[in-house]
Amino acid sequence: MTVRVLIADDSSLQRSGWRMVLESQPDLEIVGEAGDGARVLAIVRREPTDVVLMDVHMPRVNGLVASERILTDAAVRELGAPPRIVLATALELDDHLAEAARAGVFAVIHKDTDPESLFDIVRAAASAVDGRAD
Repeated sequence: MTVRVLIADDSSLQRSGWRMVLESQPDLEIVGEAGDGARVLAIVRREPTDVVLMDVHMPRVNGLVASERILTDAAVRELGAPPRIVLATALELDDHLAEAARAGVFAVIHKDTDPESLFDIVRAAASAVDGRAD
């Protein structure tokens, strides 16, 4: 199964790093990149996406607000099950866990998560989409 991933961070360097790491895996496909949450929503409305790997802190629309919008958006649902959201932060995880849970986020991780753990989280999130298994 190929996992379709959208990367979102206001730092182009962070997006490039995630892209490079994730593209090293044959089963992970990057379907797009965004620098803010508004752009994320626009992309997932037209591009089937399994997992959104997104920074919590972005301009215009932050990752938490974008998560809520993605998971409740009718246009996104027309493409199938909404993507699972993995939020990333450079700050303390505890600062975002309650809000993330309320927003329906699959997981919150540190931005410096090692590649193997990132692969595992992205794959776990994808397997949770619409109840499908690896």
